[in-house]
Amino acid sequence: MSKKPVVLILLHNDSPAANKVAAQVSQQLSQAQVSICAPLSDKKLIESAGFVIDEFIIGKNENPNLALVFGGDGTILRAVELTRNNNIPVLGINLGHVGFLAEAEVDHIEDVVKSIVNHDWKEEKRLAIEVVVTKDNETVFESFALNDVAIEKSEPGQMFALILEIDAEPVSRLWGDGIVLATPTGSTAYAFSAGGPVIWPSVEALVVVPISAHALFAKPLVVGPNSIIAIEVPHDGTPGHLTADGRRSFDLLPGMRIEVKKSSTYVHLARLGNETFSERLVKKFQLPVEGWRGNNKRK
Repeated sequence: MSKKPVVLILLHNDSPAANKVAAQVSQQLSQAQVSICAPLSDKKLIESAGFVIDEFIIGKNENPNLALVFGGDGTILRAVELTRNNNIPVLGINLGHVGFLAEAEVDHIEDVVKSIVNHDWKEEKRLAIEVVVTKDNETVFESFALNDVAIEKSEPGQMFALILEIDAEPVSRLWGDGIVLATPTGSTAYAFSAGGPVIWPSVEALVVVPISAHALFAKPLVVGPNSIIAIEVPHDGTPGHLTADGRRSFDLLPGMRIEVKKSSTYVHLARLGNETFSERLVKKFQLPVEGWRGNNKRK
């Protein structure tokens, strides 16, 4: 058998249940000769639940083969911040609600442990986006997102004006609550709630979804992966607010320009089994499929 993997443990910081499950799984993996580590904050939480592990410091320790995340989609998005630059695949154990990014439910934890011990998982690359905000041609903020970049008004009761540009050409001036720029992965998150389409992860595209826009042309747009999307906050407009994956934020002022494009770095997710995206969509959104006859040989 090949060398046992090194596993990075990441937790939901405010979930005692996650701490307890993570401590139990860490112990099981350690007993199977799998090396376990965690950032200092997560290490303390696991140890408070009864199991001692090594501290992980980026650039000092050996890069883990896998990041095992206990929580919901928000916790997985936090994990991506730590793993994406080192191409560490992320495997999520859902302790949240929908958990669209998670690969397994906590009820199946024994199967997850077995797969990790046997190094039995597949990696799936997900497109990410980069965002750069400039003011008078100087960069004032930059970040990335696996799900989306949301640009929203910051003053309740006022219309938020934005000018949409795609591939260096103006497309429309929009008035409303803002706009969401999403990846296929993020198409089932905020963009979906705002009325955008679901994009299969295998499709490389970017999604533009206006939020409650008062404009004749305010429909969701799907653009190519090499397109550059720009949003300008007019000089005569009102302030706004930008968030990347709901985690990294920046206050927008009139005259600022936001550019979003495909990132050169993909996010790696770990997958167990052969569940298709269609199956995941039906399961997570509890879609009605009763009466389907289909192809009985498909399974």
